[in-house]
Amino acid sequence: MRIGLGFDSHAFKAGVPLVIGGVKIDHPEGLAGHSDGDLLLHAITDALLGAVSAGDIGTFFPPSDPKWKGADSTVFLQTALEEVALAGYKIVNIDCVLIMHRPKIVPLAAEIRERLADLLHIDVKNVSLKGKTPEGLPQDGTAVAHVVVLLESIELPMEHKKLVEHAELPSDADIDGVLSTISNQPHDISALGRKVPAFDPDDLT
Repeated sequence: MRIGLGFDSHAFKAGVPLVIGGVKIDHPEGLAGHSDGDLLLHAITDALLGAVSAGDIGTFFPPSDPKWKGADSTVFLQTALEEVALAGYKIVNIDCVLIMHRPKIVPLAAEIRERLADLLHIDVKNVSLKGKTPEGLPQDGTAVAHVVVLLESIELPMEHKKLVEHAELPSDADIDGVLSTISNQPHDISALGRKVPAFDPDDLT
């Protein structure tokens, strides 16, 4: 099992579309960012990469590279999924928390969860999304995302399992047979410089 933790935050900005979890949301302001500002996909991407020790989103998609200006964040997520698969793991479940004053997440949660399940290739029942407000904190113009993901190693195909089974250590009976054969063979240690009678295990006292 491997666990990954992801975090991201963006400030709201007028004149840009709001995209959260791959879903375009009707709202007066969007989230400022070098790409499309989808903080939830960014946090999930970091959680996946972190779970397999593959760096972070900036390692693969530096904000200094103009190529990623306005890029669809699903591209980032797909790269993280490829890294997870290459490491030999798959997603068990994912737990997400979005913290913002508006828009309200509860009415949007079902649609976002469905979209995340589709992007991550997992059952929607394994995707959790919770919406919180920053009670008492001066974060009116900011959105924050926290994500935890659990991975498990991918099962070996049946043919690989059979190879592992055939490669198991010999049984006690096999070992006893080898030892018996060795002990019954005469041993000549003439290389030591002198001749001695052949060793007979029955002579042991």
